[in-house]
Amino acid sequence: MVEAPVRENDGLALRPYQVEAVRALRAAFAAGKRAPVYQLPTGGGKTVVFAHIAREGAKRGTRVLILVHRRELLLQGSRALREVGLDHGLIAPTLPPSDAQVRIASVQTLVRRLDHVSPPDLVVIDEAHHAVAGSWRRVLEQWPRARVLGVTATPARLDGKGLGVHVDGPFDHLVLGPSVRALTEAGFLAPADVYAPPMKADLSGVGTRLGDFDRREMRLRMDKPVISGDAVDHYLRLTPGRPAIAFCTSVEHAEHVAEAFTDADVPAASIDGGMSDVERDGVLEDLARGEIQVLTSCEIVSEGFDLPAVEVAILLRPTQSLTLYLQQVGRVLRPAPGKASATVLDHVGNVKRHGLPDADRSWDLDGAMRRSAGEAPVCRCPECFACHPPARMCPVCGHVYGGEGREGLRVDPDAQLERVSRAPRDLWTPVRERMRQAHIEQGRCRTFEELVDLGIRRGYGNPRAWARNVWRARHRSRRLGPSVPEAAADEVSA
Repeated sequence: MVEAPVRENDGLALRPYQVEAVRALRAAFAAGKRAPVYQLPTGGGKTVVFAHIAREGAKRGTRVLILVHRRELLLQGSRALREVGLDHGLIAPTLPPSDAQVRIASVQTLVRRLDHVSPPDLVVIDEAHHAVAGSWRRVLEQWPRARVLGVTATPARLDGKGLGVHVDGPFDHLVLGPSVRALTEAGFLAPADVYAPPMKADLSGVGTRLGDFDRREMRLRMDKPVISGDAVDHYLRLTPGRPAIAFCTSVEHAEHVAEAFTDADVPAASIDGGMSDVERDGVLEDLARGEIQVLTSCEIVSEGFDLPAVEVAILLRPTQSLTLYLQQVGRVLRPAPGKASATVLDHVGNVKRHGLPDADRSWDLDGAMRRSAGEAPVCRCPECFACHPPARMCPVCGHVYGGEGREGLRVDPDAQLERVSRAPRDLWTPVRERMRQAHIEQGRCRTFEELVDLGIRRGYGNPRAWARNVWRARHRSRRLGPSVPEAAADEVSA
């Protein structure tokens, strides 16, 4: 059980399990380990742990280099170091070289500057499950005498490569933090309600490539109006108005899903790596302010995305990777004021493959946890589609199971769908009709200003922001056509 009180440690707020992590990592180094890795669930505070270690090391003259692979992680790490009062430099595109005692580096930039960077004493690898990839390995081989510290929620890779030195990985010791369940019980993570509506996608025959579903085949199976519409249906039925992230199979798929939500009067936008930093930041700010309710993406928000107010994860990307699944659902588990719980809407069977977000999992460094073996022990209610541990009764709607709900049995999620198919259809017919009419009305708007007028008539709080998102979603998928008028864009962002 994780203790709930927060302990103050030399001016830096560390929770009890973070204090224990620092002690365990120090003990590993003292015992002669060169490269321990710390596992802690997403939202548990890994950045705080390595910020504390960097600060304490800097006091003793240690030169620290922190490696990240995304701009969002670089900014997040820099913010954490500033909060503990630690001066540091950044190694990133467009920035001048830094020889500060403590540096945070984009690994993509660092590998191009290796010959011009002074050697560190300690290399910290954020999202350390990437550490066996080529760029990371080149960095570690550049400074073989440096100590290494990895931090990750999921010390396993999809492709079967382990992280331990005995399987040609970089790490020689694993320090385990508390589980998702323990952190949830202590109030450090939000509890998750999980629903798995009947799958509209047919994944039969989809091949495997590099350890996961073939991306091209998966995109063709998932990027269909009926599947996007089903995601909108269930969002409106189960989590209307709550801020959500939809995880998609491709950039185009994300754009189409955003369009489907927008057509249903749900403010939505997609985000991708082809956008400028300013544009991406603007979309995230819109989500934080509530001007959009649903953010869709392929991979940009799977790691390093830190917006605790987001409450709903909409899973539209099937995956055989336990690591990817946990990284995605972990995005909504961070607690926030007024956030009683998180919700996962699984349209692709990932919960069935990998288990509930707070299921007990045994991590090691040989890659054994890269995916679950067989079906995970999860019950899915045939009445409300809620997923929960094996039980005789659904804890959400009270449905009493027959033999299919008994502990230790696997549930066939399709067994009871025929007997309840009429009820959801009857319930959601008005929703679909409203979506159809809204789509027709919106399609009649040929200019940006006509969209603004429609938003005003519908009573939106910020009709120009809504119109901007509709306009961008409408034209971005074609990568051509008019952009948002500059004056309107300036007014929206002002």
